[in-house]
Amino acid sequence: MFKRILIANRGEIALRVIRACRELGISTVCVHSTADADGPWLEWADERVCIGPGPSAESYLRIDRIIAAAECTNADAIHPGYGFLAENAEFATVCRDCEIAFIGPSPEAMALLGDKVSCKRMARKAGTPVFPGTEGAIEDPEEARTVAAEIGYPVIVKAAAGGGGRGMRVVEDEASLMEAIESAAQEASAAFGNGSVYIEKYLAKARHFEVQTIGDGRGDAIHLFERDCTSQRRHQKLVEEAPAPGVDPEKRAAVCESASRLIAAAKYGGAATVEFLMDDKQDFYMLEVNTRVQVEHPVTEMITGVDIVKEQIRVAAGNPLSVRQDQISVNGHAIECRINAEDPDRNFMPQAGLIETFDPPGGLGVRLDTHARSGYRIPPNYDSMIGKLIVHAPTRDEAISRMLEALRQFRIGPMKTSIGLHRRLLDRPEFRTFDFDIKWVEHWLAEQD
Repeated sequence: MFKRILIANRGEIALRVIRACRELGISTVCVHSTADADGPWLEWADERVCIGPGPSAESYLRIDRIIAAAECTNADAIHPGYGFLAENAEFATVCRDCEIAFIGPSPEAMALLGDKVSCKRMARKAGTPVFPGTEGAIEDPEEARTVAAEIGYPVIVKAAAGGGGRGMRVVEDEASLMEAIESAAQEASAAFGNGSVYIEKYLAKARHFEVQTIGDGRGDAIHLFERDCTSQRRHQKLVEEAPAPGVDPEKRAAVCESASRLIAAAKYGGAATVEFLMDDKQDFYMLEVNTRVQVEHPVTEMITGVDIVKEQIRVAAGNPLSVRQDQISVNGHAIECRINAEDPDRNFMPQAGLIETFDPPGGLGVRLDTHARSGYRIPPNYDSMIGKLIVHAPTRDEAISRMLEALRQFRIGPMKTSIGLHRRLLDRPEFRTFDFDIKWVEHWLAEQD
């Protein structure tokens, strides 16, 4: 097992990794920017190292400074968390070259699954359902026209690298296809340094379904069942739950097993999420693979009892998976609400500044993953999420009631947060009856204007 892990991240995920390390008897080092010099999570690390100014490009994205911090503090492993460099194959390669363990997949597995085109090819071989579309990146405009006509409009043009909705264009007819390909490629090149795009069939009405997997890096993998992330805005998830409600058990089992086969085939080590869209017939189509621990991993931990971060660390240290597939079952229902410091009534404008009031909820089945507290000043440099509120209960209805009560008890001020939005969202009939698709929140918000 590792003796010292450097955490190349900030906020709640840094604190989450610190807790896992402490339980495993591993000391920790946290790097931080000058904007995060007073970050509450730093108090729990055994050592801290400042790696630059507030802007991410000058601190959390500086591979050279992170490696130097690891070498100076004798860290034998680096945990990247999520975001920043977590899915950067170059970073994983540099760690390996410097003989520092990267707590995540190998650079080869990351590149293979992180590129949507190569991932799609491997998924076909593993029997993981994929969208009909181009076999690889678009090189010939005539091929693009032919494929789009064969699968039928609407189609979607997607970036081969990256995510978050960038480099994506929905195309309704052939007349707008070439313009969409060109603009998507330009956006993808600017955002990810890779302008490759491809075409897939577009589902106008779909749910977002994702399978949590863990691989041992040697050809074995398990799944921890699935999550539903349909409640989102502009491709950014707001509410996640597990298991996905209302899904046929046989289809659910088949898609979960296909996801673990894909991860095993890639000889992937660590946590990975295979994301799917599900149509109204409950047919599944793979979107992409996220080669890192995800924000919403706690809902899976709550229904399975498996500590995903600890499992990441054990696998990276060369240990086998601590659980077998037949030992994992679903217990109850869990829901997570992302608590963001932003104003939903002003186009979700981020809210930086001093937190004067921070009264978190508690009680049976309530978990709060956060780095925030009274007296903490939210910097303007980073993502607006300041916490994740998770509840667990025997049934989905009970979990919804428990979450609504926890949201009522949660007080943060004076800045605006997403707490009130979540209360309204969970009370909507679309959510209660899971009669929704990935656009339902946007449609509902548009009705409020």
